[in-house]
Amino acid sequence: MSELFRLATVEDAKELLDLTLRAYEPIRKLGIKFPAATATIELVKENIQNSRCYVLESDEKIVATITARTYKEITNWPFLWWFAVDPLVKKKGVGSKLLTWVEETIIRDQLGAPAVTLATSDRHPWLIPMYERKGYERFFEVDQGKEGKGVFLRKILHPERYELEKHKELKQAN
Repeated sequence: MSELFRLATVEDAKELLDLTLRAYEPIRKLGIKFPAATATIELVKENIQNSRCYVLESDEKIVATITARTYKEITNWPFLWWFAVDPLVKKKGVGSKLLTWVEETIIRDQLGAPAVTLATSDRHPWLIPMYERKGYERFFEVDQGKEGKGVFLRKILHPERYELEKHKELKQAN
């Protein structure tokens, strides 16, 4: 089995859309309104072109994706979103492998960021505990009315650098 971590290209858009819609089916059933849950080919292409969309290929087939971008309204640390794993390979460590690679190789080593952030809904039954098991901790919440709360989590990737720069983390007090 050959594996390859790489940036997505626009040529991957159709395959990424298919993977994303299949992966986010449980999110749609929960009624959580993540943009990726109802993605279109245009939205996938925009994500690839305007952010750093990474994929993990296994035997030349995309099995997982995650995007690194900025979310300057909340934090200066890199922000991860649009994390999707092909349901056919769930619970086999594929998502963890891609997440760890992006955290360490891209965010920490290439970008030199001491921390990384992501967000999810407090209405989602398993995502917050999953991210907490992976070393993330809550640092900010946004009330979204009847949609629940948006919960922002961070993971410190380089503790010494983080302590020197932590004043940069939270951009918005409320």
